[in-house]
Amino acid sequence: MTNDLMQTDLSVWGMYHHADIVVKVVMIGLLLASVVTWAIFFSKSAELSAAKRRLKREQLALADARSLQDAAETCATFKDNSLTTQLLKEAENELQLSAGSEDNAGIKERTAFRLERRVAFFSRHVGRGNGFLATIGAIAPFIGLFGTVWGIMNSFIGIAQTQTTNLAVVAPGIAEALLATAIGLVAAIPAVVIYNVFARWIGNYKAMLGDVAAQIMLLQSRDLDLAISNGAQCSPAAQKLRAG
Repeated sequence: MTNDLMQTDLSVWGMYHHADIVVKVVMIGLLLASVVTWAIFFSKSAELSAAKRRLKREQLALADARSLQDAAETCATFKDNSLTTQLLKEAENELQLSAGSEDNAGIKERTAFRLERRVAFFSRHVGRGNGFLATIGAIAPFIGLFGTVWGIMNSFIGIAQTQTTNLAVVAPGIAEALLATAIGLVAAIPAVVIYNVFARWIGNYKAMLGDVAAQIMLLQSRDLDLAISNGAQCSPAAQKLRAG
């Protein structure tokens, strides 16, 4: 019995080679899911790291601006796909559409809404791929378990057909079945960890975008309030008071 068991190839490749077609399909699917997980990890790590560095530089440059005009001149030095520039254009566009309106509170409210929606859009864009990680992390163990149940079921069928409980007959089938669960865990565990890491990174990135949007809102609010103050100082009533 021991010699027969030792002659059986119980390496990973040997167990895969002798596994049932259903178990093979499960293993291949889980391995592909693992490849997708690591592909998303490397690609999004590079993307998020570069985006956060670029946004941090833009945020520091924008901190010296005292008006939207200063901010526009600063943003002119940024790249064409700069998110800060796009947020600034949203604020400038609202000012143009609201030209002639004296309701500064309404202008600020509409600008805040537009910037909020723009930040949400950028956050959804940078979060692409996280759904795949969540799906892989959630279902991979169950797919592996399905392969294990199927393999063990075939092992019991083999026992019934051979009418023997010889370890050499039982062990290879059970080992092949358990390999499916192992591959499922290998696919699921990194997916869950990477998903949590990306969720934290994306949250930090969204907070940085929110800070830039708040900075632009501050500049717009200052410009509007200063425009009212300058208009009041130059009004006929103000000039008459000065003359008196």
